[in-house]
Order: sequence, then structure tokens, then C-alpha cells
Amino acid sequence: MSVQSAPATGIAPAGATTKPQPSTTALAGGAIGADEPAATRGRTSIADVVVVKVAGVAAREIPGVHAMGGGLSRTIGAVRDRVPGGRSNVGRGVKVEVGERQTAIDLDLVVEYGVPIADLARDVRENVIHAVERITGLEVVEVNIAINDVHLPDDEDDTPETTSRVA
Repeated sequence: MSVQSAPATGIAPAGATTKPQPSTTALAGGAIGADEPAATRGRTSIADVVVVKVAGVAAREIPGVHAMGGGLSRTIGAVRDRVPGGRSNVGRGVKVEVGERQTAIDLDLVVEYGVPIADLARDVRENVIHAVERITGLEVVEVNIAINDVHLPDDEDDTPETTSRVA
């Protein structure tokens, strides 16, 4: 008995349901066989969230970056950070587009007052590109940076209260 499959057209047959697949990128199409070198046997894939986290950590390493994300995402993140057992979201303010061998990254930043924005953007760009290319092996084609706000020294939104309201 011979089984034939329909050509891959990207269109599901009538009545078929499709599940969304997690977004991953194959880095290397590995060879199969005992005569192949060990390093080339198998496939490596990288999920988009990996690139998001690497880029987020690399951007936060640069002095002068106060926070990442837009106003609403920072507010929600601040609440999440105060919840016991909650973790901070290193991917906040980072969007990526990942292809087979390349990636593009968008960052939303809040900078400290007085830091030269052009210099900060250059340093963030260099650090993010270096980290993502070194860790993932993907080529970073662009890092777009949007400065959403400037954190002023007298802003009290991130400083804990020093006086108690109750005795």
C-alpha cells in the first residue's frame, strides 16, 4: 500500500484544525549519519523568547538605562515586581523579529536625566548586537531604539517610602 501526501501549499485541508506553533528559528540543518562529524548531527532551534531575554539583559547592562517598556507595561511590571514570588520581566520593552539566520530588535527605553541619548543609544546598540550574536549565533541586522521617557532625579515613583503611615 502506498501513502501519498498532498504538496505543502500552506493551506490546511477542509475541516482540519491547526495549532499555533511556538516561534523558533532553526540555526543549523544537521546531517544524519554515523559518518558525519558530531558537531553537525542534529538541528538547533532558538525560540524568539531567547532573543528577547538576551537583548533585554544586554540593554539593561548599560549605565543610564533606567527602565524599559512603555508607561503601561512599566506600571504593570512594577506591580508584578512587588508581588511576593513575582519575577521581573527582562523582556519588557523588547520586540524581536527572527528569521532563519537573522534577527531585528526593537527596544523601548527610559533614560536617566543628563545622560547623552545619542551616546547611550550607540552603547546599547553595540552591547545588544554583541550579546545576541555571541549567544545565539544569529546575525543582528538592526536594533531600533525608542526613548519613551526621561527619569528625573526627583521622580519618586521608584523610591520606597521612608516613613510609615501606621504606628
